[in-house]
Amino acid sequence: MDKRFYVYIVANKPRGVLYIGVTNNIVHRVEQHKNGGVDGFTKKYRLHKLAYYETHDTPYDAIQREKRLKFWHRAWKIELIERENPGWRDLSDDF
Repeated sequence: MDKRFYVYIVANKPRGVLYIGVTNNIVHRVEQHKNGGVDGFTKKYRLHKLAYYETHDTPYDAIQREKRLKFWHRAWKIELIERENPGWRDLSDDF
């Protein structure tokens, strides 16, 4: 079985509030965000749109990437999203 690990960014609107997370089930995790099932920051700011995600082969790689992205400047995160998803489309619509 091919197990993938994901680093993702959810937002409330284009160039709005951003949250970076890591998961081994992107579909389920985004569903939790959309349904308000994740208490705290993402629920408070209504972070329901999957703006960006990338896959990794190991949980270690995904966690390391998540940590690096969290230390990036906000402008760099926005540039990353807009390079891959210029329209800030909700990528979970593809699931």
